[in-house]
Amino acid sequence: MKRRSVLGLIMSCAALSVLGMASHPAGAQGKYPERTIRLVIPFAPGGENDIIGRIWAQKVASFLGGSIIADNRGGGGGSIGAAEVARAKPDGYTLLVGTTGTQIINPVAAKNPAYDPLKDFAAITLISGSSPSIALNPSVPAKTLQELIALIKASPGKFSYGSAGAGTFVHLTGELLRIRAGNIDLQHIPYKGNGPAIQDLIAGHIPMTVVILNSSVLAHHRAGRLRVITVLHEKRARTAPEIPTAVESGMPDMRAQLFSGIFAPAGTPQPVIDAVHQATVKAMSEGGLRKDLESAGAEAAVDSTPEKTARFVREETAKWTPIIRASGFRPD
Repeated sequence: MKRRSVLGLIMSCAALSVLGMASHPAGAQGKYPERTIRLVIPFAPGGENDIIGRIWAQKVASFLGGSIIADNRGGGGGSIGAAEVARAKPDGYTLLVGTTGTQIINPVAAKNPAYDPLKDFAAITLISGSSPSIALNPSVPAKTLQELIALIKASPGKFSYGSAGAGTFVHLTGELLRIRAGNIDLQHIPYKGNGPAIQDLIAGHIPMTVVILNSSVLAHHRAGRLRVITVLHEKRARTAPEIPTAVESGMPDMRAQLFSGIFAPAGTPQPVIDAVHQATVKAMSEGGLRKDLESAGAEAAVDSTPEKTARFVREETAKWTPIIRASGFRPD
């Protein structure tokens, strides 16, 4: 082969190599997922968020085309596991079940937060939401939210509400009610969980409690052992359409939602974010995810997107920050 022909061949190969590099840039994301995804659930096994996270992982894995393992990293009210994900490599192989507690309450309340929920995470999708409600002992004469507020104002120092504990979402919802109703005289009594608070409410030891509306609460309500007067949401609960909302009661600012969602470390490639979101959408509509979430007592988030989720977290942070600080809550 002549020298000129050899040089021409080398130049042609070099040109093809450059074209190949242009079509596959350095560091390009390969097929996702190529290995197992770790879903960090920042709570102990058996709780509501653990159940929700495992349902999501099971249903979404097949639509994503890979495997997802749940990894419980409890402690610090969820902050330990959330901080671990915030520091993880942003490649889509470490995801977080983020909640109202991990993404809003803990970072705002902590003196030295371990992460910034708005800067250190990329929002992917909301999974579910649960609405708090106000339940009364049957001896309390109020039948509506406005009647309850009027009764509290007429009886200063006599009303208290129970919650699942200091710093919980239901505690802060009670503080939201106290402030939105005009700084009414309403004392907080923290319990170690919803169960003891409900027991004392039924026994008449406390007049009211703020509690997430679930099947157990509804069973007590329908049996007459307690009376749920309102759901603190803009829409009536599908499981209890007979109970009016706070918005219907003339308090449009009394809306609260305890949420669970999927988050990735900040900097995770957009194609990965989109892939996880699209798999969730398909699992909701085709894979039974919505049905299984609602069977577990959660309201499925059926129309979430990464943009809506990020906006929701920003808006909720702005809404709850003054309430959290006014409550004086500080995590241990």
